[in-house]
Amino acid sequence: MTHRPAPRAASRCAALAVALALLSGCASDTAPAIVETVAAAPLRLSVRGEGELKSAKATPLNVPGRNWASRQLEWMLPEGSAVRKGDLIARFSAAQGQQELSQTLIDLQRNLLARAAKQGELATAQSKVAVDLAQVAVELGIAERYASADLSTMARNEVLDAVQDASYLTAKRDTLEWQRGQAGVRGGAELAVLDAQRATFDLTAKARQSDLDALELRAPNDGVLMLSSNWSGDKPNVGATLRAGFDYGSLPDASAMELELSLPQIEAQGLQVGNAVEMFPVGRPEQRIVSRLSWVASAAKVRSQESPVKYLTMKAPIPAEAIARYRLVPGQRLEARVILFDSPKALSVANVAIDSDAGKDYVRVREGGDFLRRPIRLGVRGPARSQVLSGLRDGDEVLLAEAGAIGAAANTAEPPAETDDPGQAASADGGKTAAAPASTPQAVRP
Repeated sequence: MTHRPAPRAASRCAALAVALALLSGCASDTAPAIVETVAAAPLRLSVRGEGELKSAKATPLNVPGRNWASRQLEWMLPEGSAVRKGDLIARFSAAQGQQELSQTLIDLQRNLLARAAKQGELATAQSKVAVDLAQVAVELGIAERYASADLSTMARNEVLDAVQDASYLTAKRDTLEWQRGQAGVRGGAELAVLDAQRATFDLTAKARQSDLDALELRAPNDGVLMLSSNWSGDKPNVGATLRAGFDYGSLPDASAMELELSLPQIEAQGLQVGNAVEMFPVGRPEQRIVSRLSWVASAAKVRSQESPVKYLTMKAPIPAEAIARYRLVPGQRLEARVILFDSPKALSVANVAIDSDAGKDYVRVREGGDFLRRPIRLGVRGPARSQVLSGLRDGDEVLLAEAGAIGAAANTAEPPAETDDPGQAASADGGKTAAAPASTPQAVRP
C-alpha cells in the first residue's frame, strides 16, 4: 500500500526533533560568563537603617534616696505619658529602710542609756574620792596639830606617831587628788566616745528618715516620660527592686530631638559627620525629613549578648519645623537612609567583582578572549557598589561571575519520590518525565 511510508517519515522527523531538543538542552546547561560594562553614570551610594527619636535635651530621672538604699516600685506611670511639673511619676516602698531606721533608733537609745550609766559611775567615783579626801584632811589636821605641840607635855611615842601620820596622810592626799583627776580625764574620754557614737547614730537616723521621706518621684519639668533600660535590657516595672540614685528614666524636651541610628559595622564603612540623611516615620514615607549626621561613634559595639555583630551608632538632629509639622515624639521609630556619595556622573563597579590582596583592590577586565587582573583605586564604598577613582574607563567589561554549569544545582537535587501514579511522578519531576514520552512518536509498522 502506498500510504504506509508517510507515517514512517513522520516518525523519523519526530525522532530528529527530539534529538535536537536534547542537544540544545545539554548546551544550555553551561552558562556564559557574566560581565558588566563600565560607564560613567549618575551614582548614589547609601545605606539604610531604622532608628529611634531621642531628645537632645533630656532631664535625667533618678530613683529617690541616697546611699544606694533598696526600695521597691509600688506604682508608676507608663512610658510615653505626658507629665507636668510636679506630677507624680512613681511611688516606692522601703520596708528594709524602715527596719534599718528602727534598728538605728534602738542603737541611739542604747547609747543614751550607756552614757547615763557612765555619768553615774563617774559621779560615784568622784564622790568616793571626795569623801576620802575630806577624811584625810581631818586626819592630817589632827596630825599637824600634834606635830607642832610641845614635846615636854606628851609622851615621846605619841609625838613620833603624830609625825609619822602627817607624812602618810600628806602622801595619801596627793594620791587621792591624782585619782580624782584621772577619773575625770578617763570619764571625759569615755563620755566623748559615747557622744561620738550618738552623733553617728543621729546622722544615720536622719539619713534613714530622709530615705523614707523620699519615696515619691515627681516630674521636675514638663515632658514625656521615657524609661531607661538596665544592663540586661529590662525597664522598671511594678514590683521591681531598685537602688537609690540609679537611673530611672528621663523627661525629654520634645522641641529638640535627634535620631539615634545604629548600623552594622560592615555596612557603615566610610560614614562620617556631615553625611546627608533622609528619614521618615515608619509607615509614612511621604513625611520626608532631611538632615545631616552630627555625631558618629569612634568604634562599633555589640548591642546584644546573643549576637556578636557590632553596630556603629550615629546621630542626626531633627529640624524644629519638622517636629512641629509631623508632631514627632520621643521614642518614635524612623526609617533613614544615609547618603555616602551622590554624583551626577561617576564610574562605579559592583562589589562582587572586587578582589582585595595585600591592601590593594583588583578586578578582572576582558582583554581579547580572556579576563585579566587589573588594579584599581576605589573611592567611597557602598553596600552593593563602589566608586572607582582610577584603573577603569568607559567601555571596559568587568567580570562579575565566571562561566559555569547552571545545572549543577539541579543534578545535586534529591530524586523525586517513587509513586505508582504516573501523574504524580510527572508533577514531582517538573513534568520532564511525562513530557519526553509524549514527544516521542509511537512506532508504526509498515
